[in-house]
Amino acid sequence: MIGAGNLGTNLATAIHKSGYQIVQVFSRTSESARKLAKKTNALYTSSLDEIYPYADLYILALPDDAVLGFLKSKKLNNFFMVHTSGSLPVSVFKPFSNKFGVFYPLQTFSKNKILNFTDIPVCIEGNDKRTESDLMKIAKNISRNVMVLSSEKRKQAHLAAVFACNFTNHMYTIADEILSRKNISFDLIRPLIQETSEKVKLMKPALAQTGPALRKDKQILSAHMKMLAKDENYKKIYSFVSKSILSKTK
Repeated sequence: MIGAGNLGTNLATAIHKSGYQIVQVFSRTSESARKLAKKTNALYTSSLDEIYPYADLYILALPDDAVLGFLKSKKLNNFFMVHTSGSLPVSVFKPFSNKFGVFYPLQTFSKNKILNFTDIPVCIEGNDKRTESDLMKIAKNISRNVMVLSSEKRKQAHLAAVFACNFTNHMYTIADEILSRKNISFDLIRPLIQETSEKVKLMKPALAQTGPALRKDKQILSAHMKMLAKDENYKKIYSFVSKSILSKTK
């Protein structure tokens, strides 16, 4: 396992629990490598020169820029490698190996919360059918939701995930800040967040949409804009998103 961040920690733990042996964990910091190695009963290193050279598969659970930098170090030339990126094409491996692919779990991860991979979508891609078959076998041992997805489709899925997860969480951050100004706990809107999440499990998001923009309630929209008068960025976000919702209404 090359990388011991949020994704690497969760993925290595899931693979280890499924019965595969994590031979070694590499991370730029010895402490993070050590912690993940302890979870997975593996060796660890923070030195490129000490990376174990006889593993069956090297999983690069690294940020996109770090993947490219690692490959250019040429420490694993002609080894079976995969990256876990939603955006990098599979072709980044071509100058470095004859057997390579992608192993992309579409989920948000944190080190301090180890997830059950059973229902996490795992998108795979290989440079040939045999490689895809090998990756499919590993993926199906940790998840029942596995699909082959081309680099182009995976990039589209990653873009959608940014809107659905990262942007949504930023909205929660803004909401928390607005509540905190009046000493109101974020707990107040947790049930609202939960119900919104539950609804989109059962229907198209467009059908679950509610709120003043959908109702074209100009009075409330105007009042909210005035409340945000001192927050230019939040005001712009509120206005832009409201207009986007309005554009979807008939």
